[in-house]
Amino acid sequence: MASVQLYGLPYCDSTKAVTKWLAEKGIPTQLHNYKTDGISREKLEQWCSRLGWEKILNKRSTTWRSLKKEEQDSITSEAAAIAIMIKNTSLIKRPLIEFGKELLAGFDEKQLTNTFK
Repeated sequence: MASVQLYGLPYCDSTKAVTKWLAEKGIPTQLHNYKTDGISREKLEQWCSRLGWEKILNKRSTTWRSLKKEEQDSITSEAAAIAIMIKNTSLIKRPLIEFGKELLAGFDEKQLTNTFK
């Protein structure tokens, strides 16, 4: 089986849960750390076109909650969401999982089970 590309933060609970789940199934992974490796505008555009920027932008994060209300309210389009995610990579949903043509967001055991049968 080909390696699974995870995008996230190594200390994130969801990223750790997915990594553990995949390891238990014997599925090799590579982690792209948003903090140290950054993220390209092109990659964010690809993800947003596939899943929608609303799913890629993590509004549950402490980083989102720390933004001023005016800044939060200004994120009303894909372009605005991508700009803020490039500036604050911790606003990107974690983890994003690329496997072949699949793109999964977050830790969803049912979705993982269906993808990695």
